[in-house]
Order: sequence, then structure tokens, then C-alpha cells
Amino acid sequence: MKEKVRYTFIDLLRGWAIILMIEVHVFNAFLLPELKQASWFDILTFVNGLVAPAFLFVSGFAFQVSSGSKLDDMRRLKFPFWKKLWRYFSIIIIGYALHLPFYSLSKVLNKSTTEQLQAFFAVDVLQCIGAGLLVLFALRLIIHSDKIYHYTLIALTMFVIVVSPFFWKIEFTNYFYHVFANYFNRTNGSLFPIFPWINFIFVGAIFAKYFLDAVAKNKNKKFIQATIFTGIIMLFSGHFFYSGLFPDSLTSILPNPVFFIERLGYVLVSATLCWYYANWRKTKQSFVLDASRESLLIYWLHLITIYGVFWAGKSFASLIGPTLNLLESISATIILITIMVLIAKIWGWTKMKYPNYAGKVAWGVVGVLFIIFLIS
Repeated sequence: MKEKVRYTFIDLLRGWAIILMIEVHVFNAFLLPELKQASWFDILTFVNGLVAPAFLFVSGFAFQVSSGSKLDDMRRLKFPFWKKLWRYFSIIIIGYALHLPFYSLSKVLNKSTTEQLQAFFAVDVLQCIGAGLLVLFALRLIIHSDKIYHYTLIALTMFVIVVSPFFWKIEFTNYFYHVFANYFNRTNGSLFPIFPWINFIFVGAIFAKYFLDAVAKNKNKKFIQATIFTGIIMLFSGHFFYSGLFPDSLTSILPNPVFFIERLGYVLVSATLCWYYANWRKTKQSFVLDASRESLLIYWLHLITIYGVFWAGKSFASLIGPTLNLLESISATIILITIMVLIAKIWGWTKMKYPNYAGKVAWGVVGVLFIIFLIS
């Protein structure tokens, strides 16, 4: 039962994050510009900004929980190694595919503008997750000692915190091709470069290690209590730092270490609240869990729905534009969330009921889309 609760609270955190992400993109695409000037929208923007850190944190947690499985086979480069490697690279590939300026290789090569190519090569949250998981994967294979591996993650977290403000001042395209340079900072349009965002993945893995140790000692409740207390201190410290009492020379640093600490505090508090909820309700089934288990599908599908160019060369985002009032935007969000959860539930049921056929269908759809991309 404890093992189930352990996974459930992380699933709930990821589920709520993907649901909130739908709201983020609906409001960004369709809400009237004048409404975005209201004070309440600033609060909403801050809350929306916690979605990506939560996703990154959950990715690190999930990696840590599963990292001990078939580790010897992966170190010998057997099939589990290649399966994991493909999984992480596929996350990166999906991230780039979502930024394709055209669903045609010929058009991408011949009609893409400089701005479109810059947007294509920009690093978004999926590329950051994929790159972060590859780093964790490499470290886990290379470092045989669990203790040294754990301390290495802590050291890397400190390193990223220290160097990130300096890295954001460097034009890495002077040293690397754009596709690689964009992983270091946002100079060329990246939304989630690995500096500093990879730290949420590292901390997710570190948190999982301590949490699992607490579970093994039957002290998980004390650990959660300590975590929520720590998270509250972190988030209030962040708000105090940005309260205006400190000079702009400190608070304007991008990315500021306190920026990371403040948002990590919110993620830790959210994770612990999910833990308490899962233990209270003994959650086994919910629409949030349905969304969580198919989060990658929902992430891809809702973005394609909003921004996919399917209607005479236009997307819903360009056809409708920022024309909806608050009530209409809320309604659109609820409708899209409902559709996404239903699709996730149907697909999850299909995979459980017909696991062999579901995999073949998924690969078939990917294959057809890839062929269309090549020949159109």
C-alpha cells in the first residue's frame, strides 16, 4: 500500500500540472490582451509558471524510483539500455516536432524563415526533460556507487545554481551550433534551457532518494512534514527577496538563485499536499490520475489542437486569436481539459485491455505521420 501511495502523490502532482498547462496555453492564445493587464492575471501568470518546475521535478523523481531496475543489463548495453535511451531521445524529438514550422520536410527546408528556424531550434520543456534524463542516465551508468551518485547530483545542483547567472551572459553560438547552444541559455529564444531548469530534475531525483529512504524506515510521514516546512520557508524567502526591499542589482539577475529556490518551495509544498490528499482519500482512480498517466499524449495533443496548422494553413490560435473574454476562456479551457482527459482515459483503457495492439497502433500512427512529413 505504501508503495502505491508513493507513486500516487507524484502522479497527482503531474496530473494537476498537465491540467493547469492546458489552461496556460488556452489563456495565452485566446484571452483578450486588455484582460492580461489586470492584477489578477499577474497572479495567474505566477501560478502558471510553476507548471514546468513541477513537470521537471516529477521527471527526476520518476527516474530515481526506476533507476535501479535492470541496471546491470543497461551497463552491459543490453536491450534495456537501448530502450531507455530511445525513450529519452524520443521526448526530445517530440519537443522539436511540436515546433515544426511546416508539416512537410520540403517546406521546412525551402520555405522556413529565420524566425521560424529559431523557434524550431529553441529548447522547450520537453527538450529540457529529455536532456536532463540523459544526464541522470549517464551518471547512473557511469557511477556504480549509490552514495557517490547521490553526492554528485547534489554537487551538480550547486554548480548549476552558481554558474547559471554567468552562462546567461554568454553567446554560446560563438562556440556551438544553434541546436546545441540553445541548451545553455535563452539568448536565442529557448524557454527552458538546462541552466537553470535542469536543477528541478536533479532535485526531483534527490528528493526521491530521501523519500524512499524514509519509506524504508517507516518515517515517510516525518519526512513529508519536514518537506512541507522546508518548502514554506523557501517560498516565503523568495517572496521576501522580491518584495522590493533589496536593490535591483540583486533581484534583476537572471536566472537568480532565489528564483529557483522560491519555485522549488512551491513544488515541494504542492508535492506534500498531494501526498496528504492521496493518503486521506486513498486515491486509486480519478481524472487527474488518468491525465497524469498519459501526460505526454495530452501535452502533445493539446498543443497540436491549439497551434496545429490544419485549417487552410492556419491554427485555432491564429483563426480565433486573443478575442475571448474571461468566461469564454474558462469555458474553452474546461472543454479542452474534458476532451483531453477523455482521450487519455480511452487510450489508457486500450493499452490495458489490448497492450499488444495498442503499441502497434501507436507506432503505426507515428510511421504514417513521418511518411506524410517526408513526402508532402
